[in-house]
Amino acid sequence: MKFETRAIHVGQEPDAETGAVIPPIFATSTFAQTGPGETLGYDYTRSGNPNFTRLGRTLASLEGGSFATVFGSGMAAVTAVLSTFSSGDVVLAEENVYGCTFRIFAQVFGKFGLKVRYVDFSDIDCYRAIEDIRPALIWLESPTNPMLKILDIAAISEVAQKVSSPVIVDNTFASPFFQRPLELGATLSLSSTTKYMNGHSDCLGGVVVTNDESWNDKMIFAQKAVGLNPSPFDTWLVTRGIKTLAVRMRQHHANALEIAERLEGRERVKWVRHPFLPSHPQFELAKRQMSGGSGIVTFELDAPLEATKTFVSNLTLFALAESLGGVESLIDHPASMTHASIPRAEREKVGIFDGLVRLSVGIEDVGDLMADLDQAFSRAGLISST
Repeated sequence: MKFETRAIHVGQEPDAETGAVIPPIFATSTFAQTGPGETLGYDYTRSGNPNFTRLGRTLASLEGGSFATVFGSGMAAVTAVLSTFSSGDVVLAEENVYGCTFRIFAQVFGKFGLKVRYVDFSDIDCYRAIEDIRPALIWLESPTNPMLKILDIAAISEVAQKVSSPVIVDNTFASPFFQRPLELGATLSLSSTTKYMNGHSDCLGGVVVTNDESWNDKMIFAQKAVGLNPSPFDTWLVTRGIKTLAVRMRQHHANALEIAERLEGRERVKWVRHPFLPSHPQFELAKRQMSGGSGIVTFELDAPLEATKTFVSNLTLFALAESLGGVESLIDHPASMTHASIPRAEREKVGIFDGLVRLSVGIEDVGDLMADLDQAFSRAGLISST
């Protein structure tokens, strides 16, 4: 079956007991046992629930994996992976990671002795660090947040296999509709299902997908032992949202690319990034690795901080908010919002300056969205009066 069909049918078969076409929410904390230690497959929702099982089957199919474990948020999924390591283990990470990922590395697991080394994985010369360090894990994002760097997952995974280092890819920005890291050689594909998977900005969730049974066992253990499980209602919402993932992602991509093209070369815009914009530094890699560029556009204003704040605060259709991937458009100022937890020197090292703006382009009419951006440029004094 094709992607669109699997998104609607795999894991979402009618309920066997009632025939309900939309399976119910199993809003229960515990399950009756037929005898001590004898269950019908579930005992306690922290360690499993039919809604978790159904969503996991759907996500494993869409990512091209054998196993999927769902969590209460994207950061819960991150926590599950990191909880498998020991003091002294080294994670080799892409230098442009999500702010909360940086924070949990530095302020949580760093206290327990987990070491993180950052490199620019868009530079092939940095691949040498894999063989030099032989890390316990290689942590990638592609596209990265918010700079939209595209990393060569297949090439990095090939080098990592030589030293038996597992590779994880945060696939949140692309979604499995546009990119499937496991098929490119990664060991784990992690996503915040809060974002494109659900697509409606009304719940939290996360997932880790793999073909490695031992990693699957680790994820199931972490979900139960650390208490990282989602709620049955949230998993039901993600299951509902996934049904329209394909049609939404096509529109996100089309709208985002058109806006990126219109912004490029504009007065007071230094540069624009979208993976499928020809000026993107890794454009050819993006076209090879992804089937679409997704719905994020990042650009830098040639403007001081106050003018940038005026711009992001005066939009009508683009809500000023963290998160992304919903049907509605959002605008984010990374330096003061999503990446504020990263020290300024570290932010600016990877290009996150005060003029940087990130758009999560929704599926509204693209002309309306562009008109909203135009009036914000005007209000911020970023359009010449002549």
